[in-house]
Amino acid sequence: MNLSDRQTAAPLIRRVGAGEAVLAHLRGAIERGDYAVGARLPSEADLGREFDVSRSVVREALRALQALGLTVSRSGKGTFVVASEPSGSLRFGSYSARDLVEVRRHVEVPAAGYAARRRGPGDVDVLTGLLQRMERETDNGAWVALDSLFHIAVATASGNPVFGKVIEEIRDALARQSGFLNELGGRRKSSDAEHRRIADAIIAGSPEAATRAMTDHLDRVAHTLGELVGEAKVTG
Repeated sequence: MNLSDRQTAAPLIRRVGAGEAVLAHLRGAIERGDYAVGARLPSEADLGREFDVSRSVVREALRALQALGLTVSRSGKGTFVVASEPSGSLRFGSYSARDLVEVRRHVEVPAAGYAARRRGPGDVDVLTGLLQRMERETDNGAWVALDSLFHIAVATASGNPVFGKVIEEIRDALARQSGFLNELGGRRKSSDAEHRRIADAIIAGSPEAATRAMTDHLDRVAHTLGELVGEAKVTG
């Protein structure tokens, strides 16, 4: 099945991305019972061939299914269906969406302010380089990896290694959340603009602007998560 053929077969209100189309198909198949609870989904390679997309696209769609509570991944065995409808509570690896929202506001906002006070030439070069790469990147999986590196770079620029340790600890969860928001929430373009405002404020040496820009970024992330699963399940 070629997704480009599938997308042009009938008029669409908007053109969906490949990852979103794979996710919608698999989610629909699970909710219809085509894949029953306990069933193993086809491998990443098989799904990639079926939909004529890269494995990175398939991987993001499978991660989104896990975040929705529909599947679990078992090392060396594959991805298995565990529910026929979303659980209503998002999880990204070991952490819930609420866990991440709460911690990030208490860590990344002050880290951005300290980064604006303490950044050095090396920090500026790293942030600038990451922004340029993210804005040029066409592969969603690669962009998600750069997104994590950007937030680590901000924490590192704070000059406080504890901030960096916290972000490193939740790095995998952040990547999963970022991929989920890109696939379901269409966040990537907005995130690029928000990241640029954060970096510009840090580079300009304005703690107030940096904390404001980071707060706005995290608020928008939380808002999109709330739209997808219900505000109370993210911020309550």
